[in-house]
Amino acid sequence: MSPPARLRVVIIGGGFAGLAAARALRKHPVDVTLLDRTNHHLFQPLLYQVATAMLAPSDISVPIRWALRRVRNCRVLLGDVKRIDVERRVVLVDADQREIPYDRLIVAAGMCNAYFGHDEWEDHAPGLKSLDDALRIRRRFLLAFERAEAARSEEQRRRWLTFVVIGGGPTGVELAGMLPEVARAFRREYRAYDPTSLRVVLLEGGDRLLSAFDPALSAQARRDLEGLGVEVRTGTRVTALDQHGVSLADGTRIEAEEIFWAAGIAASPLTQGLVPLDKSGRVLVAPDCSVPGHPEVFVVGDLAAIRAPDGSWIPGVAPTANQTGAHAAAMIVADLHGGPRRPYRWFNKGDLATIGRHKAVARFGRVNVTGYAAWLLWLFVHVLYLAGFRNRLSVVLQWAYAYVTFQRGVRLITGSDTGEYPVPDTLRRV
Repeated sequence: MSPPARLRVVIIGGGFAGLAAARALRKHPVDVTLLDRTNHHLFQPLLYQVATAMLAPSDISVPIRWALRRVRNCRVLLGDVKRIDVERRVVLVDADQREIPYDRLIVAAGMCNAYFGHDEWEDHAPGLKSLDDALRIRRRFLLAFERAEAARSEEQRRRWLTFVVIGGGPTGVELAGMLPEVARAFRREYRAYDPTSLRVVLLEGGDRLLSAFDPALSAQARRDLEGLGVEVRTGTRVTALDQHGVSLADGTRIEAEEIFWAAGIAASPLTQGLVPLDKSGRVLVAPDCSVPGHPEVFVVGDLAAIRAPDGSWIPGVAPTANQTGAHAAAMIVADLHGGPRRPYRWFNKGDLATIGRHKAVARFGRVNVTGYAAWLLWLFVHVLYLAGFRNRLSVVLQWAYAYVTFQRGVRLITGSDTGEYPVPDTLRRV
């Protein structure tokens, strides 16, 4: 593995891991090419707040080119990576299979929604992984209240005001907790009904919410959600769903027009040429985050399956992405100078999840924090991780406005649908 004088490094993905890797290589004699199918870096932990009309898409995203404007040895290309040819050391991009060669490759493509073999469910239960997903959910969420206002019967109104969230991980818990909070902002605006009468049902297949958290925090999160009026059902498996509701394994059915998916994730298809894989398609990487048998290829962020010192799997969160991206870059620098590689050492910065106004759960080391203190910590950490001063300031102002007035500043019903919600007659299904 004697490297050439100036390494060609290709990074796939402009998320936390990809940006961390590119920045770590800034001062070294390498030529970096970063590929992403979008032109923006997205702060996914706050994506649910775009979906619930709290924040605008621009509040939690920045152009990748702007984020890397000071990394002079990095070129950013907009392109959809179709395949990795590890034998020829090339990345094939877009429909024309344009080839981009590399000496070192960092794969940070992230995860996508998984429907456990029922891809047809996506049409009726959108997930939350991209800005497009968030805007689709925001449209459906806001239209539900409009259709409830125009409903011809109480039965129709109940269906439109029933929201089912599938999945009890951080995304599902935060989304379910936000829905009743948002409804409070609508109280004086609708005449035919009280928006706070909405019904939110959170379904989780496991025996508790937030399974990666301490059990005491899981129990507290459940109590907080139930205090907001959310119906929490654990040990509940979905067997079927359609545009009018969800069928459960116990034979019951929940009639609902709005279903949101937060239950499953799967690795990017790019990992199919990289082995070994775990059951989610993540790559079981070597201790230095490289692919076994291909030390020139690194897999980082959500795509990397890495064991923690206690034997558990390291969670795919933003701090892990930042750490693994920087570590892969450090190993490339070690190769450049002929130094030894070292194993990645995970630094656990803690677990955080918010449930609603003044409600959150957190764990730092062996210390559990709940309630108002955890909520303030959650606010601080998420603002800290946002990219750019403008975004931090905008988010703080939006949060302060919502805190004082209980209003939501981005209640825009925009975009078009594929037929499930006809346009322009948005009330045709009422």
